[in-house]
Amino acid sequence: MGEALLDSLSQVFQLQTLGLMLIGVAIGFVVGILPGLGGPVTLALMLPFTFSMEPVEVFAFLLGMLVVTSTTGDITSVLFGIPGEATSAAATLDGYPMTRRGEGGRALGAVLFSSALGSVFGALVLAASVPIIRPVVLALGPPEFFMLTVVGLTFVVALSGKNVVKGLLMAAAGLLVALIGIDSQEGIPRYTMDQLYLWDGIPLVPLVVGLFGGAEVLQLMLSRNSIAGTSGDVPKRITGVGQGIRDTLRHWPVVLRSSAIGSTIGMVPGLGGSVAQFIAYGQARQASKNPQLFGKGAIDGVIASGAVNNAKDGGSLVPTVAFGIPGGAATAVLLSAFLIAGLDPGPEMLTTELDVTFSMVWIVVLANFVAVAAAFALLRPLIRLTFISGPLLVPFLLLLLGLGAYSSSNSFADVLVMLAAAAIGVACIRWDWPRVPFLLAVVLGAIAERYLFLSYSLFGWDWLLRPTVIGLVVLLLLVFVVPALRRRRQTRATTATTTTTVDEDVHS
Repeated sequence: MGEALLDSLSQVFQLQTLGLMLIGVAIGFVVGILPGLGGPVTLALMLPFTFSMEPVEVFAFLLGMLVVTSTTGDITSVLFGIPGEATSAAATLDGYPMTRRGEGGRALGAVLFSSALGSVFGALVLAASVPIIRPVVLALGPPEFFMLTVVGLTFVVALSGKNVVKGLLMAAAGLLVALIGIDSQEGIPRYTMDQLYLWDGIPLVPLVVGLFGGAEVLQLMLSRNSIAGTSGDVPKRITGVGQGIRDTLRHWPVVLRSSAIGSTIGMVPGLGGSVAQFIAYGQARQASKNPQLFGKGAIDGVIASGAVNNAKDGGSLVPTVAFGIPGGAATAVLLSAFLIAGLDPGPEMLTTELDVTFSMVWIVVLANFVAVAAAFALLRPLIRLTFISGPLLVPFLLLLLGLGAYSSSNSFADVLVMLAAAAIGVACIRWDWPRVPFLLAVVLGAIAERYLFLSYSLFGWDWLLRPTVIGLVVLLLLVFVVPALRRRRQTRATTATTTTTVDEDVHS
C-alpha cells in the first residue's frame, strides 16, 4: 500500500497532470464564487473534455474542480451573505455578521484555513477507509439512514437559540414544503397546484440563495450602508486574517469534530453536504461556551462551517470508490468519469487500480491548498467590495442572485422561488424567526420520508430493534440531555456566585 501511495504521488506531479489540476482549480474557483451554477453542473459540462485523458489526469481535472467549489463557495457566503453553493449556507450564519462588523478578514482567514484542514482530514479518511469501508457501509440500511436524518432534525432545537418554539414552527413549515412534489410511494402529485414545475418539489438552490442571500441584499438596500457597516474609505491594509488563522488553531477541537461529521455524513449516500453542514454547525453551537453568539458572528460557527464543507468531499468518495454508490450528485458525475476512463468501482479500485484511488487523496489535498493560497492572495480586492456603498453594490448582487437562481435549472420559475424565499427571509429577520430550521427541514424532509417508507416496507416495525438504530436513538437522547445538564450546571454556578456575593456584602 505504501508503494501505491508513493506511485500515485509521482503520477499527480507529472507536468500534464499538474497542469490539468490547476486548470480545474481555476474553473472551480470561479464557479464556487458564482452562486447557483454548482459543482455537479460544472462537472457535467466538463465531462466531454476528459475522453482522451488518462485516469489520473481525469481525476486531477474533475476532482480538482469539484473540491475547490466547496472552498470558494464560502467566500461569497462570508462577504455578501449569498451562498456560493447550497452546501455553503451555514457559512453565512456567522461569517456575514462578522463582515458587517468590519471583521471580514478574520472571518475569511478562519473559513479558508479551516477548509484546508478539513480537506486534509477528508483525504486521510479516504486513504484510511480503502481497506475497511466496504463491510461497514454495506451493514447500513434504510433504518440507519432514516435515524441519521432524524438526528439531523433534532438539531433544529440547537439552531433555534432561545426561540425554540419559533424554531419548531419553522421546521414544521419546512417539512410541509418538503412534501411538495410527487409522492414517492403513491406516485401522485402533492400540493403542486396543478403546476408541472412543482412535480419535482421546491428546488434547493434558488431557495437557499433567496432565503439567505436575497434577504441580506434587500436589507443592505434598505440600510444604504456598505456591507461592512460603514460608508468610510476602504482600509489600506486588510487586518484580521492572521487572527482568523490563529482562531482556527485555537479551536482545533471544533475543526476535528466538524471534519469527522463531514466525512461520516459524506459517506452516507443521499444525505450530502447540505445535511452535514447544519449537523456540524448545530454540534459546534452545543459544544460552545458562548452559544448565544451563534448567528451573530461566532468565530467557532465559521470554523465549523469551513471544516465540514471540505471534509465531506473526501467522505463522499469512499462509497463511490468502494462499490460504485455515489454519495451525492457530484460523485454521480464522477462515477460517469470512472466508466469513461475504463475503471470499474469496487474491487478493481481497491486492488489493481489502487494507485489511481490514492491519487485522489493527493489531488483533494493539493487542489484545496492551491485554492486557499489563491484566495488569500486575492483577499484585499475581495474584501474591498464589502466597503462599497450599498446602493452601488446592490444592482451587482441582484444580478448575481438572479443568475444563481436561474442557472440551477434554466427556469424563470426558479427566479420566482428565489424572490419568494427572499421575502420569507426578510420577514424572518424583521420579526426574529430563525431561518436555519426551515431550510434544514426542507433538506431532510423528503430524505426522511423515503427512508421511513423503505424501512417499514422491508422490516415492518422490527427495524426499531436493530442495534445500530438503538445506538442512534441513544445519540438522539444525548442531543437533548447534554445541553440541559450544561444549562443546569451553569444555573447552579450562577446561583452559587450570586449567593457568595450577597454573603460577602452582608458580612462587610
